[in-house]
Amino acid sequence: MSEVNQDVPKASDTYRRLLTYIKPFKRQFAYAIAGMIGYAITEASFAALMKPLLDGSFVEQDSQAIVFVPLVIILIFIIRGVAGFASTYYMSWIGWSVIKQLRKEVFAKYLSLPTRFYDNASSGELISRITFNSQRVAQAASSTLTIMVRDSLTAIGLLALMFWQSWQLSLCFLVIGPIIGLIVDRVSRQFRAVSRNIQDSMGDVSHVIQEAVDGSRVIKIFGGQATEENHFEMANESNRAFNMRETAIRALNVPIIQMLVAIALAIIVYLASSGGIAERLSVGEFMSFVTAMLLLFQPLRRLTSLNSQIQNGIAAGETLFATLDLESEIDTGVKQLEPPITTIYFKDVGLRYVSGKPNVLQNVNLTIKQGETVAFVGESGSGKTSLVNLLPRLYDLTEGSIEINGVATTEYTMASLRDAIAYVSQDVMLFNDTIANNIAYGFHGEHDPSALLNACKTAHAHDFIMDFPDQYETMVGENGVMLSGGQRQRVAIARAILKNAPILILDEATSALDTESERKVQQGLEALMSTRTTLVVAHRLSTIERADKIIVMDKGNVVEVGSHRELLANGSHYSNLHQLHSDRT
Repeated sequence: MSEVNQDVPKASDTYRRLLTYIKPFKRQFAYAIAGMIGYAITEASFAALMKPLLDGSFVEQDSQAIVFVPLVIILIFIIRGVAGFASTYYMSWIGWSVIKQLRKEVFAKYLSLPTRFYDNASSGELISRITFNSQRVAQAASSTLTIMVRDSLTAIGLLALMFWQSWQLSLCFLVIGPIIGLIVDRVSRQFRAVSRNIQDSMGDVSHVIQEAVDGSRVIKIFGGQATEENHFEMANESNRAFNMRETAIRALNVPIIQMLVAIALAIIVYLASSGGIAERLSVGEFMSFVTAMLLLFQPLRRLTSLNSQIQNGIAAGETLFATLDLESEIDTGVKQLEPPITTIYFKDVGLRYVSGKPNVLQNVNLTIKQGETVAFVGESGSGKTSLVNLLPRLYDLTEGSIEINGVATTEYTMASLRDAIAYVSQDVMLFNDTIANNIAYGFHGEHDPSALLNACKTAHAHDFIMDFPDQYETMVGENGVMLSGGQRQRVAIARAILKNAPILILDEATSALDTESERKVQQGLEALMSTRTTLVVAHRLSTIERADKIIVMDKGNVVEVGSHRELLANGSHYSNLHQLHSDRT
């Protein structure tokens, strides 16, 4: 997916951008922070309680301390429970809200990206980004932030208590700080690099799964199970290897830092047990210091292991933000395209899909008048579909212009331009919904049921729909798998008829129909075409013999224009195509 391989931003910039997703939830974040502060205070309070517990209750046998200390212990753990719940719950609430928002933004970006983007896109990788990557980002922006803030506050509170008890012993902790910082910085870069590889490999796994699911019938018929298992094994093993590398880095990172902390702890215990420092500390003060020191070990351990999660989130964020920063379809038009459509003019049109490669269309000039049926014929790869795809701006021109009613299509808003066009392609796309909702797609429930019924009758879809037990409420399955190819195509034609747009594009619209169904649908389409400007792409020349104008294309050029009879009389390209078609049939 080269489109998102932009310059990698700084990790700090990416993380700051992640944190902006928390801003809308200031109140919940304040509750979480209050909980973290309360949790941190209870840690330091418990360590501080060791002094009155030992000196007052055990050494001095103070009756007030004997009653006071147990009550404070209960109070500390009540506060700790409430504060811990608040911090965990509200940060989790924020985290899932961030996941929802990120998924919403990325999904909306997917819908707005130009068609050219999807020509080179892997559906598995796109799915992985919106599911797997978004969760890692949210984890870095919420749950890891919980640990960072709560454990940092806890560590500060415990260190403050330790300095209060003995600043000399506490200095030992400060000595190892810079050393730990250097290790964390070095490991951070490795974590981020490995995490990017993990996410890429997860995209590969998703891609292989997606292809296996979509191509299950081809795999079964052509015996491709072993091939697909091999593809999955390679992607799966790559993902496992990168995850194990990350685990190894994490596994080495934590014990090294723990060893440094342990050395500092050993020195502290030695100094506190001997010499002048031991003489200045009471038993309670010493145990309070040691308790704080031991309690400090857990937040430090979590803070050092937190780095891997943050780097995972940053790497995931880089990929997501690179997607969000992609340029959407450019819609600079301000005019509204209103019927009637009097003329469509292709003026010196050229199209190149890839920079540096030859044009797939070049110097195309055509005029189409209102109500005309214009057919485009030619060998595969001649540019027929590419040309008609330019009209709704599924691709943008490389050269020339297309004008509707004398105005360039780029001057119309995309919404009004596409609202004036109904489209039926060779590869019919149906959604996993009812037949009725697929036909009324885009109407948002605001359609005339009688108009839908008439559209289905015109497309000769009504009879087979009524044969289903649930009739128009029949679920079609993923991409219409519950329907035959001809049924899917008739549903798509009914959808185009219901839209009632002034321009109709039929790209091999009857290719999946048997002869009888095709004849019936053609009758309905002919009645529909009489009141619309229709562009028809066809290989089966029998379907376009009655077209007002036939455009013959070859290698991206228009080589002949005329009626069926005129072109046959010319004895050139169209005549040859017609002869080939006759020989095949």
